[in-house]
Amino acid sequence: MTDLSPGTGADAPEFDAAGLVASGRVPPHTEMAARTRRSGSWFYAETTLRGMRAFALPIAVYAVLQPLLYMVALGVGLGELVDRGTGPVDGVDYLTFVAPALLVSTVVMSVTAEMTYPVMSGFKWQRLYHGPTASPLEPGQIARGHLLAVVLRFVLQGGVFWVIMVAFGAAPSAWWQSVLVVPVGVLTATAFGTPLQAYASTIEDEAYQFAFIQRFVVMPMFLFAGTFFPLSAMPVWLHWIGWVSPVWHGTQLARVASYGADVPAVMMAVHLAFLLGCTVGGVVWATRSYTRRLHS
Repeated sequence: MTDLSPGTGADAPEFDAAGLVASGRVPPHTEMAARTRRSGSWFYAETTLRGMRAFALPIAVYAVLQPLLYMVALGVGLGELVDRGTGPVDGVDYLTFVAPALLVSTVVMSVTAEMTYPVMSGFKWQRLYHGPTASPLEPGQIARGHLLAVVLRFVLQGGVFWVIMVAFGAAPSAWWQSVLVVPVGVLTATAFGTPLQAYASTIEDEAYQFAFIQRFVVMPMFLFAGTFFPLSAMPVWLHWIGWVSPVWHGTQLARVASYGADVPAVMMAVHLAFLLGCTVGGVVWATRSYTRRLHS
């Protein structure tokens, strides 16, 4: 996107908007409006990604250090004890078993941060959504642009996690198969993130709703959705936590990609359908909620 903003400071040249328009470098308003209606989601995603540049270093450090710490602490440290005590889990060593689940859980926890306070900030605190609404950009494009920027970030974050898994020998499948853990992780994040984005867009005042979600929805998913042990190892009356959790459905698919876990084709279809259904439903809900609130 071309930077058309005027300069600042005493030595900055005076901004000549009329001259810039006369030069022919700026398309007519009608064409710019048509471009926005056609590609508004991409434009808003670009804006969001440019805003993320201010946090590029913390995001990069987080993307590298967290999987390293997980691999060493939970995979190598705890995994050594588990392998000595109980032997293989699901037919593989514990590090191989837990690594794809940790990738999925990491992106899901990250999407929680991206789809709660930043969404509410766009409506209330910084009101970043309201300016674009005055342009030909539709509220649904703003919602999808925000989601698209988050998805692109998670593709990179998941890719870094997968490279570290391969370096630790935790993804024994062929690379072209094990790399599928990245799109599976991103799909799992959107399955949880889009409904959360829609819900956040309905909140007028933050009264610890997001803290409640973190403590009583995200953490139970992390602990009881088959991340650290098979869902079948838990009492039957707790299995429902996995069944309704995107993390369990994504983890099962990620394990198939990572080490060829024995999951029936029917169940793979169920897992995929669940994740796609949650994602599509969340996008539809978010589009309607953004439209209602920004056009009210």
